[in-house]
Amino acid sequence: MKWHEMEIQEAAASVKTDRDTGLSDSEVQSRYSKFGYNELEEAKKTSALLLFLGQFKDFMVLVLFGATIISAFLGEYIDAVAIIAIVLLNGVLGFLQERRAERSLEALKQLSAPQVSALREGEWVRIPSRGLVPGDIVKFTAGDRIGADVRLLSVKSLEIEESALTGESLPVQKTCGALKVQEAGLGDLTNMAFMGTLVTRGSGTGMVVATGMKTAMGQIADLLQSAGTLDTPLQKRLEQLGKILIVVALLLTALVVGVGVIQGHSVYAMFLAGVSLAVAAIPEGLPAIVTVALALGVQRMIRQKSIVRKLPAVETLGCASVICSDKTGTMTQNKMTVTDIWSEGRQWKVTGTGLDLSGAFTFRDEPVLPKNEKALQQLLTFGMLCNTAHLIDKEEEKRIDGDPTEGALLIAAMKAGITREGLEKKFTIIEEFPFDSSRKRMSVIAEDTAGKRFVVTKGAPDVLLSLSRHVLWENRQQHMASSHEQRIKESIESMASKALRTIAIAYKPLHGSHKISQEEAERDLVFLGLQGMIDPPRPEVKQAIKECRAAGIKTVMITGDHVITARAIARQLDLLPQNGKVMEGSELNRLSDEELEQIADDVYVFARVSPEHKLKIVKALQKRGHIVAMTGDGVNDAPAIKAADIGIAMGITGTDVAKEASALVLADDNFATIKSAIKEGRNIYENIRKFIRYLLASNVGEILVMLFAMLLALPLPLVPIQILWVNLVTDGLPAMALGLDQPEGNLMNRKPRHPKEGVFARKLGWKVISRGFLIGGATLGAFLFIYSRDPENLAYAQTVAFSTLVMAQLIHVFDCRSEKSIFDRNPFENMYLVWAVISSVILMLAVIYYPPLQPIFKTVPIVLRDWVLILGMASLPTFLLAGSLLSAKGKKA
Repeated sequence: MKWHEMEIQEAAASVKTDRDTGLSDSEVQSRYSKFGYNELEEAKKTSALLLFLGQFKDFMVLVLFGATIISAFLGEYIDAVAIIAIVLLNGVLGFLQERRAERSLEALKQLSAPQVSALREGEWVRIPSRGLVPGDIVKFTAGDRIGADVRLLSVKSLEIEESALTGESLPVQKTCGALKVQEAGLGDLTNMAFMGTLVTRGSGTGMVVATGMKTAMGQIADLLQSAGTLDTPLQKRLEQLGKILIVVALLLTALVVGVGVIQGHSVYAMFLAGVSLAVAAIPEGLPAIVTVALALGVQRMIRQKSIVRKLPAVETLGCASVICSDKTGTMTQNKMTVTDIWSEGRQWKVTGTGLDLSGAFTFRDEPVLPKNEKALQQLLTFGMLCNTAHLIDKEEEKRIDGDPTEGALLIAAMKAGITREGLEKKFTIIEEFPFDSSRKRMSVIAEDTAGKRFVVTKGAPDVLLSLSRHVLWENRQQHMASSHEQRIKESIESMASKALRTIAIAYKPLHGSHKISQEEAERDLVFLGLQGMIDPPRPEVKQAIKECRAAGIKTVMITGDHVITARAIARQLDLLPQNGKVMEGSELNRLSDEELEQIADDVYVFARVSPEHKLKIVKALQKRGHIVAMTGDGVNDAPAIKAADIGIAMGITGTDVAKEASALVLADDNFATIKSAIKEGRNIYENIRKFIRYLLASNVGEILVMLFAMLLALPLPLVPIQILWVNLVTDGLPAMALGLDQPEGNLMNRKPRHPKEGVFARKLGWKVISRGFLIGGATLGAFLFIYSRDPENLAYAQTVAFSTLVMAQLIHVFDCRSEKSIFDRNPFENMYLVWAVISSVILMLAVIYYPPLQPIFKTVPIVLRDWVLILGMASLPTFLLAGSLLSAKGKKA
């Protein structure tokens, strides 16, 4: 249908909707069943069956299948069945890991989906864009992403960037009247807004006319199909590492097989042992475990109110050395409350906090009625008139729909008995010039019942002061003298010194009804007064800043507030050190990029800055070698968010543009959540290092015990089925449980990790090799002791070697939890790991003592006294290394 050609009433009738109340809940449900959800069809996902079969495409597994067929052909049916069972079980574990990671990433995608404001049953509600149906009435403002194809109903300076559809980068100015155009392209439909496009300026309302695949975006949906999930840099490094380890493992396995054949072992036996050893030694599960560890870490971060949009951010978080944070709502509570009002040289106090409407007004501690104070009444009235915020007051919730600063002005006016309904009867808004962060002001043109028009402007005091030619003084309009200007500046500084955020209000009578431009409306104003509001610091932020400092992370406050206010809040939060600098935006403008780079490390507070300054700050800090986390919520913040190493958007106040540019979204807009996310990011990386250490040391131990035995012309210490069982029992559950380990106590007392640090940094490579040698040596030592005692009973010696290897690895897993030694951490902190180890021990004992399993795994029962040997040899690697560490500490002391 040609919606753009229809008048608004005709279009509303076509989609059967009410412009004033929107759709009812029952009608929405009915339209879901008719039109489906508002989402684009995605490429077909891999089925569960194909995902499961994909677990067996690994070359070594295919060789193992071949070996199984040979075993069956030679009559070794028990071996064949056992190998197949273990391979299938391994496949099931791999399948479950991949499914969990896939579901975690899907949940993440849903969490980061755009939100829209829709009118349902007369109330504006925030819903995911997929919940829109044709006929929904929606509203949007600068920074929002349009959720569906919309016929515009009203616009206020609305401009939309439609490059995703038209390729045209310049925003399109929108209208709402019917268009009679032939063969119009999408870019010509100025009374329409399309799914996926971005509001860059102004605001508007519209009526949804198409959803999902019926939208203009849906018709080119194949261009939007997201490619496969990109691997993170760490995953790529580990994949390359895995390829190197495969080559090394195959060479060592070939050496073991070759020496074994030379020593007189049968080619078949050594081939099967070699394949089993290769399967056990190659850490083919490493990338999957890393993906699962990242996914589980992301889930934990979601519970802590951090939504990760891009997985590489998890790794980068551990490297962050500077956090550049907004003040309002992030470091403060975003519960703006007007406490001081100034006009004509007089200052009134306002009581009541938050959304409480029962506050009172006082002058010099004496109560006053605003209606008896002309200047006060006018200031409060104009504060509500030039304001788009609304108070939502229901039984289940009470909140401000709109900007918190505007909300504070709204509540202050309501305390004086001024209501929206009352103002709408007296005044009509003719035109609105929306708030712009570069202009730092907003204006409306209003008309009273007598037909007189006037401009009301609110914004940053210094900006409005520069635009004002007159001032309201002694109940009349006077020329702005230097004495007036001085009194106003003193009042601004006085309020700012008490950490109050100040908003100035000015006005100007208009003559005639002709249309005027924004520039003309906002010059030669009459300065009316100031409203000072407090936004108290969040109580948890002070401790979070302290912990960041201990972790080697500098916190920088960036705010548009007055420099004195910013300094006062920074002092309250212990953010500003004794010699720390505070810089204003005007000073920032005068500095070259090189000059800013030279002093960037000394600046802790940037005040009176515009969002455009943020990009300059990010680049200066990055040139100093910092890994920068940058927060933001507006459209103009997006370049800085994107340029930062870790872009962070606000989940509550953030625009969709800011969120899409970010790698991390704060669901609660809280600075302390950034600290928690950094801690979790560090811990995820450390946990990945833990199970790399564990897996590779275990694999080295398995290869070396076989290689040493062959070189010493000994019988096989382990049979192939035992090698495979060790791989399944010790590499599976315990390795996964390490990915769930809690952070070490000193994690946030370490310096940030260098982004180019290798996986084997901090002596990890040495730990893997040394522990692998000790595990292999201990296992071979136990085998030799038992075999020399009774050479005729090889099966018993092999069972002891099997048990020693398993126990050595299960003890080693607790050692991997600490960078120092096993004694540095309480093993019961990670109950997942405790239960994983207990499960592995039970499975090992079942193989040894359960008669039906003994012939399959070539085991025999072990007598009690030999368990002393097994446990002693298995513990030896841990105690040897712990002893060497204690010795090294003693020498240092």
